Amino acid sequence: MRFAFVFGVVAAMAAASAGHADELADGKAVFLTKAAPSCAICHTLSDAGANGMIGPVLDDLKPDEARVKKAVTQGVGVMPAYGESLSAADIDAVAAYVATAVGTK
Repeated sequence: MRFAFVFGVVAAMAAASAGHADELADGKAVFLTKAAPSCAICHTLSDAGANGMIGPVLDDLKPDEARVKKAVTQGVGVMPAYGESLSAADIDAVAAYVATAVGTK
């Protein structure tokens, strides 16, 4: 009985970890190619190999997930809003990816 419980907990944790890894991979794809224009055109983010020179350097800014979601959805300054061109899942994924890449998640 105890073995089954422990195995179940470990399996659930592995599934959650795999789901998070999938979300991060999706978020990186949004950052690099799916968003139009691409986030990488304007932003520098080491994890993505992006060296944009228009927007803030995300490695230095270190935005948390909520800040990325708001910026991507509504736009900021000259940054366009992607709230109508990206799905909610895409926005969640890119926010999780950026926050993880800069160490705020």
